Amino acid sequence: MPHYTAAHWGIQEVIRDRAGNPALRPWRDDPDPPAFAMHALAASTGELRVRRPAIRRGWLEHGPGPARGGRGRDGHVEVDWNTALDLVAGELARVRAAHGNEAIFGGSYGWASAGRFHHAQSQLHRFLNLAGGFVRSTHSYSLGAARVLLPHVLADMDRLQAGHDDWDTLAAHTRLMLCFGGIPVRNAQIDPGGAGRHEARGAIARMAARGCRFINVSPTRDDFGDGREQPALAEWIPIRPNTDTAFMLALAHELIVLGRHDRAFLASHCSGFGRFADHVLGLDDGQPKTPEWAADITGVPAARIAALARELGRERSLINVAWSLQRAEHGEQPYWAALALAAVIGHIGLPGGGIAFAYGAVNAIGYRGPKFHGPTLAQGRNPVSAFIPVARIADMLFDPGAPFEYDGGRHRYPHVRYLHWAGGNPFHHHQDLNRLVRAWQLPDTIVAHEQFWTAAARHADIVLPATTTLERADIGFSSREGHMVAMRPVIAPVGEARDDHAILAGIARRLGFGEAFTEGLDTEGWLRRLYEECRPRAEAAGVRLPGYDAFVERGLIDFSRAAEPPEPLLARFRADPINHPLPSDSGRIELHSPRLAGFGHTGFAGHPRWREPTEWLGAALARQYPLHLISDQPANKLHGQLDHSAASRADRVRGREPVVLHPLDAAERGLADGELVRVFNDRGACVAAVRTSDGLARGVACMATGAWFDPAGPEFDGVCAHGNPNVLTQDAGCSPLSQGCSAQSCLVQVERWTGPLPPVRAFDPPAFVATPPIRLPLANGASPCPSLT
Repeated sequence: MPHYTAAHWGIQEVIRDRAGNPALRPWRDDPDPPAFAMHALAASTGELRVRRPAIRRGWLEHGPGPARGGRGRDGHVEVDWNTALDLVAGELARVRAAHGNEAIFGGSYGWASAGRFHHAQSQLHRFLNLAGGFVRSTHSYSLGAARVLLPHVLADMDRLQAGHDDWDTLAAHTRLMLCFGGIPVRNAQIDPGGAGRHEARGAIARMAARGCRFINVSPTRDDFGDGREQPALAEWIPIRPNTDTAFMLALAHELIVLGRHDRAFLASHCSGFGRFADHVLGLDDGQPKTPEWAADITGVPAARIAALARELGRERSLINVAWSLQRAEHGEQPYWAALALAAVIGHIGLPGGGIAFAYGAVNAIGYRGPKFHGPTLAQGRNPVSAFIPVARIADMLFDPGAPFEYDGGRHRYPHVRYLHWAGGNPFHHHQDLNRLVRAWQLPDTIVAHEQFWTAAARHADIVLPATTTLERADIGFSSREGHMVAMRPVIAPVGEARDDHAILAGIARRLGFGEAFTEGLDTEGWLRRLYEECRPRAEAAGVRLPGYDAFVERGLIDFSRAAEPPEPLLARFRADPINHPLPSDSGRIELHSPRLAGFGHTGFAGHPRWREPTEWLGAALARQYPLHLISDQPANKLHGQLDHSAASRADRVRGREPVVLHPLDAAERGLADGELVRVFNDRGACVAAVRTSDGLARGVACMATGAWFDPAGPEFDGVCAHGNPNVLTQDAGCSPLSQGCSAQSCLVQVERWTGPLPPVRAFDPPAFVATPPIRLPLANGASPCPSLT
């Protein structure tokens, strides 16, 4: 019987040679597995693994408190597990007693594991809830603006994504797919809980063969497919970054002026069309949102905008809006404007028509599979009410007690002194990393569960070595993809690594609630319980799961073909808006929202509108920094995961991340392919290598995220030697409504690198420091600290 494991990038079969040495190969039923996935095993056993618990030397010498620049520079001392767990428990007990649980932040973000039991966020939140609660974060960097906006004007984002039409429905019905931000296959390689069959590339080809036209409105041609298919399958309309809202309003203007809007749908299914139409026609501000008006903003010829408006709605039309559009200043606006445009066309609720958020974002969108609540570890109740929007962590550390606005409410940042991080790497996904480094010096203590010596580990006070997915048993499950995987260990834990549950159980025992945390179960006991608990839910969805022992023996249950074709997204609402209303205030699509207008958030109107970002190519700042930086997702890894693998390193030039420029923009700067350059703005700089492509709009620079943050030292003044674009992106909320990240609103300049070149040290193993025994208070305030080695 095959042996399987699962990762966010796919299901993998485990094979062994005659000596028992393991290797990974793609699941045989996956039509398009990502090549980089095969490097996970080698990367997991390499020299960058955290093999023993380690304590930052400055924290040992001086005790808890602000690090005064030491985090990231001091070096670490390896210790035994008892010492490390005693120190964590003692510090957590001290902070609780002295400052209360509002001084504790539970940092865990997203893509830690495809396994449902060893999901770091669930484990950490369960632990901290039992410890009396913690300050939490809300929503995500990926969808911070959309998740706040859409429930007000349409529906909850999870509900919408779970209801998207499958690819077969699109192939049968969609005849024009207008894609803002494309359908990037590189993003569709992944899915929380583990991708199954990678279908996006083949689905696009099937749709084209059935007669669907694709239009890719994006600063980059490669946002559609993988770029190679673009000329044959999609028309590319280059657009200035952050100007999609103006483009959409102009399309709506033309449809209304031509009388091509669906009056009946707008009257029966929408609220506030009159106010929206007044704005589009310029009756409220004196500026009609004409194609000529939009052309000056977007760089797209007015004639093409007008012609496209006439094409929309002739046949079944679908507006697809990439997640990246709302990761920008005023990021709510393009999502709201896209919804308004789809409402004007009137195809919402029809198969293959309306609005999508978004095909190509992750593998599961467009997947047909029965949907039920799978194996999930209960986290308990958090008695602490304090929270922050996830992208505002540096603001919280810099300004405890400062007010902030969020979703119509006024709140204050808590005074956090202890951060416990398990799963995720803030030095990958946060913006303005030089600012984050300064903020990271302020808390008393930072604890990190880490598998590798990433920047997150190097900037932590206490580093606890965690196992990878390949070293533990778990259950892989994605609620939309239609498979469940019995993940069995592929290799033994590397060094002294422990799984997050074992780490937290050890701390919980020291704090007196070990039994409540584990409930007397080992890993196998938990897996059996979680699996058996989800069987009735699966059966209610039409999926009969075998008993746990049979599941483990089989290794993989594939029920993705068991589901009937889903009903079209919002079909019941379209058929009967009275008896199937939306969860918005009016029960209808809100093209003008009195509630949002009433929040009084600065610059936030009650309807979609174009607002200039601080940083875009039309800003005064563009005279100093004339390139708009797009920091997109990489094709050869998941965010920063596996960046140290051979697949990721092979794409570097002299060890640096490429920056892609239009040939004319490169020529203006006297730059040629392969040259090392300085990419910079007022926030920082990074070293990168030039690649030229005519698949970019003029004035755009493109750098994939994922290069491990590698600060070059004070002599290079905020330079990342490796090429992480988040040293350049701005750390500011996209609006007072959502406080989502605004990474895609970023202006830079590029120039040839001159002078000494900082070496790349991101993948250098740490040099541990030796120190004599040090005594610090432990959990009970009395036990001595064992010798440190």
